[in-house]
Amino acid sequence: MRHFLLTPRWWGINLFVLLAVPFCLFMGTWQLGRFEDRVETHREASAPREGSPQDARPLESLLPVTKATSGQWAKASGRYAEQFLVPARELDGESGSYVLTLLRTDGGKALPVVRGWLPGPADAAALPAPPAGRVEVTGALQAPENSGTEGAHAGGGLPAGQVGLISAASLVNLVPYEVYPAWVTLPQAPADAAGMRAVPAAAPQNTGLDLKAFQNLGYTGEWFVFVAFVLFMWVRLYRREVEALRDAEAGLDGAAEPVAETVPAGGAAGSRGAAKSGPAGGSSS
Repeated sequence: MRHFLLTPRWWGINLFVLLAVPFCLFMGTWQLGRFEDRVETHREASAPREGSPQDARPLESLLPVTKATSGQWAKASGRYAEQFLVPARELDGESGSYVLTLLRTDGGKALPVVRGWLPGPADAAALPAPPAGRVEVTGALQAPENSGTEGAHAGGGLPAGQVGLISAASLVNLVPYEVYPAWVTLPQAPADAAGMRAVPAAAPQNTGLDLKAFQNLGYTGEWFVFVAFVLFMWVRLYRREVEALRDAEAGLDGAAEPVAETVPAGGAAGSRGAAKSGPAGGSSS
């Protein structure tokens, strides 16, 4: 009954199934691994960094900012210079602004320093003055912001003294010196600035539970669905082949032949004779 499995057509079907199922399982497992890696990366990036401000390392040793160095404690020394407000930033569900002050380091470049957050509408007149003279700053290192950063305003058109996002690209046209492609946020707000609060370090972007992560999870499901579909189609083709062979053995696979009307030869001759003699007999009587 099952000798058809050795025919060339079924050799091709079986070979396709034997190759497709492991391939789909491998791809599904790989996509699942990618999703788990992104979840683990997000968990590590979101976890508080070990160490304390006392363990801070020189800024230059942590650049460029990566997923590993983001959130690490960095230190730099210099003098505070220009100061800006970064409006439309939320902290603990409240709307306010970051207080961004540029630190002119000994090397000449400026390090953007978020000294704290002020609640309410952005008001340049309410900016607390930075410390005068030479200072040493220790803060959590952060990567430059971009248009995808929550709360960022990349469209321009802000009042003087305000900047939409914290990055060297947005500050280079506002100050006459180079700016580091990074920034730091201080662990404590200045004690003499009423209402100012420290801004906690944020997890680096693109480190886990984003659209790409859930795409990996969706692809995982698709590959496993392909496995089920391939097996379902093989079983369906196999059952149809078996049923066709059974029908052929039972003689049910051909078309029904039309039944012809049969008349005995003698009867047919007698009918013809009766047809011929009938009128004559009628005329003789």
